[in-house]
Amino acid sequence: MLLVSLSSFGLFTFVKLLSTSVCKIGVLTSMNQLLFFLLHPQLNPSVSVFQRKFVGEVKKCEEMERILGFLVQEIKKADIPLPEGDTAPAAPHLKHMLEIQEQLQKLETELREVTKNKEKLKKNLLELTEYTYMLRITQTFIKRPVEEFPSLENDPLVDYTCMHRLGAKLGFISGLVHQAKIEAFEKMLWRVCKGYTILTYAELDECLEDPDTGEIRKWFVFLISFWGEQIGQKVKKICDCYHCHVYPYPNTTEERRDVIEGLNVRIQDLHVVLHKTEDYLRQVLCKASESIYTWVIQVKKMKAIHHVLNQCSFDVTNKCLIAEVWCPVADLPNLRRALEEGSRKSGAAISSFMNTIPTTDTPPTLIRTNKFTSGFQNIVDAYGVGNYREVNPALYTIITFPFLFAVMFGDFGHGLLMFIFALLMVLYENHPRLMRSQDEIMKTFFEGRYIILLMGLFSVYTGLIYNDCFSKSLNIFGSGWNISAMFEQNIWRLDDLKSNQYLTLDPNVTGVFNGVYPFGIDPIWNLASNRLSFLNSFKMKMSVIFGVTHMTFGVILGVFNHLYFRKRHNIYLVFLPELLFMLCIFGYLVFMIIFKWLAYSAENSRSAPSILIQFINMFLFPTSGMDTFYTGQVILQRFLFIVALLSVPVMLFGKPLYLYWLHNGGRGIGMYRSGYRLVRKESEEELSLLQSHDVEEGSSPSDSGHREGDGEEFNFADVFMNQTIHTIEYCLGCISNTASYLRLWALSLAHARKSLYSNVTLILYAGFVVCLIILEYSSYEIIWLRVIIKTTQPFHILYSCSDFRNVSHSQII
Repeated sequence: MLLVSLSSFGLFTFVKLLSTSVCKIGVLTSMNQLLFFLLHPQLNPSVSVFQRKFVGEVKKCEEMERILGFLVQEIKKADIPLPEGDTAPAAPHLKHMLEIQEQLQKLETELREVTKNKEKLKKNLLELTEYTYMLRITQTFIKRPVEEFPSLENDPLVDYTCMHRLGAKLGFISGLVHQAKIEAFEKMLWRVCKGYTILTYAELDECLEDPDTGEIRKWFVFLISFWGEQIGQKVKKICDCYHCHVYPYPNTTEERRDVIEGLNVRIQDLHVVLHKTEDYLRQVLCKASESIYTWVIQVKKMKAIHHVLNQCSFDVTNKCLIAEVWCPVADLPNLRRALEEGSRKSGAAISSFMNTIPTTDTPPTLIRTNKFTSGFQNIVDAYGVGNYREVNPALYTIITFPFLFAVMFGDFGHGLLMFIFALLMVLYENHPRLMRSQDEIMKTFFEGRYIILLMGLFSVYTGLIYNDCFSKSLNIFGSGWNISAMFEQNIWRLDDLKSNQYLTLDPNVTGVFNGVYPFGIDPIWNLASNRLSFLNSFKMKMSVIFGVTHMTFGVILGVFNHLYFRKRHNIYLVFLPELLFMLCIFGYLVFMIIFKWLAYSAENSRSAPSILIQFINMFLFPTSGMDTFYTGQVILQRFLFIVALLSVPVMLFGKPLYLYWLHNGGRGIGMYRSGYRLVRKESEEELSLLQSHDVEEGSSPSDSGHREGDGEEFNFADVFMNQTIHTIEYCLGCISNTASYLRLWALSLAHARKSLYSNVTLILYAGFVVCLIILEYSSYEIIWLRVIIKTTQPFHILYSCSDFRNVSHSQII
């Protein structure tokens, strides 16, 4: 990484130059390699964000992004497929950007106007439709039209003056109300109007849209009969309170007929207008969708360009724009070519130029990845990004991560399905639908397709090792065990088959064990009563071996960092104590596991000591009554324990005391040759070393403090505290991580157990239940004749006292 200064004369020319250069850079490098244009800490931090030169352009880009978001939303709402371009368009010039802005503004105005008119037309159509349904249903409520009460002047039973007061026209109010409000609406009319109204209602057969919420609901058509203006005003207020859709009610049959005919004509006209409006709106959206992909990328690029320009600074003449960027050394020729081409295309009188700036700042970490390694790099980056020029563990994670997953997931059938699924995504990775998928779950699978591919491939391998295919064993290579030898040697008798449910195969009997299974675990373990205990022991020890090996490999990787940065004191005071602590305790545990496998056979396996007891006695120092694997075991274990114990204070005090001595004038281990680089600017260790060896490195304190100020004082307390935290974390991590690796065994066991039930569902879904049962019984009969076993321990075979065909399927499992 180099710190490069870019300069350009002429503000307008530089904007064009930078936009062209950035486009050229984007073509030359992949997406994650754009770090080479990563700006150094901005050169104008004192200027407010709102006072910078190109804030207006950034706001314009944000406004265009808002309009584009509105367009994309309308296009999706209209079910118009969005275009999917294969190549990213170049960033436009300023003149073209203004044209895009003008087009987007016109398009937004037109769309909003057309959409608003469409909504009005739909609302009018809905009102007319409701009015038509209301008239059709209320026609059945009134058998004959009644305009006013009959005259009461000739009625001898009623006083004329009272009848004159009651001589008012009969009024009607009709409309629609929600189904949920009809009961409350009826009660309110009765209480407020004191029974001086007649409410008639009926349910509408069709479900209509609610104009307020857009939901489809059930409605009731009502007709309220009343007389008197005061009662009518109360009824209208109640209808407004319950959000009823009130429509005028015709007084005569002829008027009703004319209204219905007029409504039908208007509804037909609205359908025609609405259809044409929708066609026009779709044409506008289709035309906009052709350019939406290009516009989105161009606006994003221009916004990024102006954002970068805001981080640059001007010279005193306000004509030269200066930027400092980090650039990989390998990309310097590409950067020069991009600047030259940008200057040529922009027609600048003075071309842009770049200068390399010497600095002691820590460069950013650039890790070049491709579509295969990017997924594994993301996993490593989730735990932390390494410092500049440190060893990148992602390369080794490509193998270790899927393999450790396969140790837990080991199943040939499930792994094969996973491998095929990932292989299909890899083969069709350039398909536009997969690349542009908005489904978060599918996007996660697609981005990790190569991880899933390797996990499935390794699961196939470990499934063959476990001899596990959908929780069923495969008898591929034949048997190394022979049951008939047990009868020939008179170990088993025919009477034993009736009197004993379980019989034990003894590998020490001649002819019983003819050799180990060629690959993986013997399939006969699927029928054994002690199958679970055997697999538990095997997988638990395997998990410990893998875990200790994995952790030791991680510690060894740190040596390359110490050697590269010329920190030899870390090798002697950090790496070696860490390695001794790991190997003397947990490495010795792995040694005991392997030693027990090699030293004991079927003949003396019962007398083999327990590894767990031996490991515990390593820390308890028992004086007597201790079984050992070999002569001198007690002395060796005590020696290893003392070495591991002494490595802790070396890790704790060695490095801080050495740095303190070095700071006070001591000569370092192997000396620090010229060319020493500051690796971490926040580290007091390197700052103190840099300050103490200015003469040896040929630099002065002022040079080393470029853009950083003078070196900080060496603080022994901080160094000691950091080393204490590291020591405690490492020692406890060795113990906890070793225990955590037992999850490989636990999850493998859980997967095997749960697969017994998930496979039943899979078989039922596939429709092969009958065929599978026949195959299972047939394979069981063959395996029963030839028993294969790989272990040296005695083996229990599940054997029924009754006839073979009477054995239940659950007993076989």
